[in-house]
Amino acid sequence: MMQKILVVEDEVKVANAVKKGLEENGFEVDVAYDGRMGKSLGASNNYDLVILDLNLPHSNGYEVCEVIRRRNNRIPIIMLTALGGMDDKMQAFEIGADDYLVKPFDFRELLARIRVFLKRAGSEVQQNSQYKIVIADLEIDREKKEVIRGGKKIPLTAKEYQLLEFLALHKGKVISKLVIAEKVWDIDFDTGTNVIEVYMNFLRKKIDKDFPNKLLHTKTGMGYYLAEE
Repeated sequence: MMQKILVVEDEVKVANAVKKGLEENGFEVDVAYDGRMGKSLGASNNYDLVILDLNLPHSNGYEVCEVIRRRNNRIPIIMLTALGGMDDKMQAFEIGADDYLVKPFDFRELLARIRVFLKRAGSEVQQNSQYKIVIADLEIDREKKEVIRGGKKIPLTAKEYQLLEFLALHKGKVISKLVIAEKVWDIDFDTGTNVIEVYMNFLRKKIDKDFPNKLLHTKTGMGYYLAEE
């Protein structure tokens, strides 16, 4: 799958040059030309890495970084900016930046840094995938049997956890009531019971109610699925 990068840069020539260079090297690239667009894209899409300027219209790079970090605390963020002062760098690192490259820059160095971070992130995902499931701002720790959303721990009963974990392991796939009954409850599905609907409602109240973007979905007449939409 092609890796996706968000570039937040208000200098059109710089943004387009970076976009072109990255696409020539096999990446999919979205560009935001101001901070407001950067926050919107960063909060609503899954990216493998973010390249972020500091001096931006509407919202500066620090604010954009904070928004992205609240949603995903693992995504690599590279600051690409003309501000080379130590105070600027320290503030960027304090709010969650992983690297800091000062303009003017050599694209080959930027590309090298991107590849290092993506390789490292890929290794961490491979190592942790059997233990943790991450979907948007939802984290499921399969060892501790703990669920966190938006940094907040969500208390679940044993059966609620089993149902959520099963849906998460099949992210984006519509799962029928028949399959859920068999795999989660270990029973043959009885059309006279609404236990699955009841537990889905329990989960929605705990997982989705207090958050703007919903992760639990119903496909009418077909089943349920867990995904970011």
